[in-house]
Amino acid sequence: MSYSYATLGDLRKGSYIIIDGEPCRIVEYSTAKTGKHGSAKAHIIAISLLTGQKKTLVAPVDTRVQVPVIEKRVGQVIADLGGSVQVLDMESYETIEIAKPVDDPELANALKTGVNIEYWIVLGKPIVVRLRS
Repeated sequence: MSYSYATLGDLRKGSYIIIDGEPCRIVEYSTAKTGKHGSAKAHIIAISLLTGQKKTLVAPVDTRVQVPVIEKRVGQVIADLGGSVQVLDMESYETIEIAKPVDDPELANALKTGVNIEYWIVLGKPIVVRLRS
């Protein structure tokens, strides 16, 4: 299991949430009180970490939602395979293949052999996040 649970009211802008089975980063968060006997509603707009698509969620603030557990790692690019790169993990020295980011062409072009990167493992899928110096 690579996720935990939280209530919608505990999340804030910049938090991570799983919407439609995809890990997402919250970019907008607002709450609205409803009528006399209703409960407060949260309106969340998030961006998928895997596809870059915008996702929305409207639910009561006491709803339990899944929050991804993010494992942050450092690696070095050892081969450019076209649409993906082969990365050597700097702690375990294992090699993994990671797809180049489609939503950030500048980062995808910067992934050259010998470059150190930070990558995250989210729901069992590795994602390149940024270059390391």
